[in-house]
Amino acid sequence: MGTDELYPPDRLSAARRATAAAGLDALLLTPGSDLRYLTGYDAHAGERLTCLVLPAEGEPTLIVPRLERPAAEAAPNTGVRIVDHPDGTDPYPLVVAALDGPPAAVGLTDRMWAEQVLALRAALPGAAQRLAGEVLRELRIRKSPAEVAALAEAGAAIDEVHLRMGEWLRPGRTEVEVAADIAAAIRAAGHVSVDFVIVAAGPNGASPHHGTSDRPIGAGEPVVVDIGGTMASGYRSDCTRTYVAGEPAPADFRDYYAVLCDAQRAAVAAVRPGITGAQADAAAREPIAAAGYGPAFLHRTGHGIGLDGHEEPYLVAGNDRPLEAGMAFSIEPGIYLSGRHGARIEDIVVCTTDGVQRLNTTPTELIAL
Repeated sequence: MGTDELYPPDRLSAARRATAAAGLDALLLTPGSDLRYLTGYDAHAGERLTCLVLPAEGEPTLIVPRLERPAAEAAPNTGVRIVDHPDGTDPYPLVVAALDGPPAAVGLTDRMWAEQVLALRAALPGAAQRLAGEVLRELRIRKSPAEVAALAEAGAAIDEVHLRMGEWLRPGRTEVEVAADIAAAIRAAGHVSVDFVIVAAGPNGASPHHGTSDRPIGAGEPVVVDIGGTMASGYRSDCTRTYVAGEPAPADFRDYYAVLCDAQRAAVAAVRPGITGAQADAAAREPIAAAGYGPAFLHRTGHGIGLDGHEEPYLVAGNDRPLEAGMAFSIEPGIYLSGRHGARIEDIVVCTTDGVQRLNTTPTELIAL
């Protein structure tokens, strides 16, 4: 796919209109996914200020450190006036100069560094500060066909890694050793960076965000493997499978894994336009609770994915927003028994006009290696 399809130039105009409709005079966007979404520029986040000034009325300006100007100019669809600042100068007056008069309210990148938030407050003392996410969330939450294709490419790449798990995961090796092999394979499969590698064996599998340790994997132990990375497109992968190393898994584990597998499939099948995030969460949660494992399902069923690993929409109790075609998110129920073992199954899916498309296609049944 071309960069114009993935990062179309008209996004800046759409964001400008949305900024005005939200009652903001401008968006001020420092490095991160919002800046990349609008311009294609994967800017370096550092102590030197990079800031896209996007007025509701008027032309945008990208303020960059002088040494990073070539990278900004090479971005796919920057399409904006670039102003640079040399080391040793104060860049914040450039933000003021890029605005047509003092703003009453501005939207800041949701995860802007505090030192930049405070510097902008000092430079624009009369401006109320709100979150740019109020504006950009609605533009980003429904993926274009090109974005879905980029997520599908990422999904296929991470599936390649899961299909090779038997090369690395075996009794006696430590979680860290297995994770190192997985990380190399994530890059070899086409990712430009590794976002996370969770290899959680035996009792470590009962901690959803365990990570890795020097603990050797035991024979017959369940192992939760949750991995993801970022493609050159900027779009992310995220997929979890649970394996058994060597000997057959404990009988009680096999019993609740079957429940989990059915629950994950039911939740995927439930996805369609009109059901809410809470209803999708319930579709996964109810079979697990009915089997007596409700308290062991510790987290929400899913999170959105795109240029961020976690973004809107979230599949969680209390989220009554209906799903819409183009929304992409995980379906990842889990069961975690403290001190013993755990399991999780995760696919990335896209809500379509009449149902759901799975972007991860490897089997979800328990895999013995």
